[in-house]
Amino acid sequence: MKTTPVTAADLARSVIAVPPLARNADYSLNTGANRALITHMEQGGIRSLMYGGNANFYHLPLGEYAATVDFLADAVGSDTWLLPSVGPDYGKMLDQAAILKTRPFPTAMLLPMAFPYTDEGLGIGVRRFTDALGKPAVLYLKSNNYITPATLAALIEEGRIAAVKYAVVLDDPLNDPYLRALLAAVDSKYIVSGIGERPAIVHMRDFGLSSFTTGSGVVGPRGSMAVLALLKAADYPAAEVMRERFIPLEDQRDGISPIRVLHDAVSLSGIADMGPMLPLLTGLPDSQRRQLAPIARRLLELDEQLETVLA
Repeated sequence: MKTTPVTAADLARSVIAVPPLARNADYSLNTGANRALITHMEQGGIRSLMYGGNANFYHLPLGEYAATVDFLADAVGSDTWLLPSVGPDYGKMLDQAAILKTRPFPTAMLLPMAFPYTDEGLGIGVRRFTDALGKPAVLYLKSNNYITPATLAALIEEGRIAAVKYAVVLDDPLNDPYLRALLAAVDSKYIVSGIGERPAIVHMRDFGLSSFTTGSGVVGPRGSMAVLALLKAADYPAAEVMRERFIPLEDQRDGISPIRVLHDAVSLSGIADMGPMLPLLTGLPDSQRRQLAPIARRLLELDEQLETVLA
């Protein structure tokens, strides 16, 4: 596992995969399936793994937290950046900070709080968490005006923010006053697009963001890395063509549930059996799984074809 402090180069070198977490029928961690998925992503070139919402860290019991992050740290390659999540509530954040402080993770992502919080309170919470951790954090912005530009700028100036995952969903990602206000206050090198391949081109081309997170890239890692490489080369038409392979799965995720669809897509693709979802979530009903299966298998097939082309 890569343990050096996070830099702008770290953020830009790889897409940031956000995989699900495999479990056995009794909800215990399925180590074999999780290792198989990690190997699949790493063989596809991905070197940044973020375990957060798709891994259902929201509902991960505190009593299982240390064993879970220790397993993941052991499972990844030596040059892979592993990013665990904490929170979203303040109490859980501090309890998890005490666990992470004794381990070499370079940062942790703060899961977004929906209610209750205030901007000032969020700033205080980030400061107290990073003090407890002794390292900067990744902030996850999932809702419009989640944090004011001034508060974010102050936290970055204080050295408390390693990166920002920007995941505010809009019908038109180009028309985004909140993102423009944030970028007027902080350097774009800190912010990564956090909503997968669909808005990634606009976010990197028009807003100058450094990279993007990917859910569907968990199934198709080579294609996702190819999109990133094409965007870095400013070959936007080719990036749009490569992105198209992800849209059918992204449509399913947007239409049903981003977390639940991805969890079952990994299983249905044949990469690894993710098993049941940790409550309070559940997998898809059979009718939706039947609809999803050929889409997941096709994305994996396209990625395997890309492996042959690249070889």
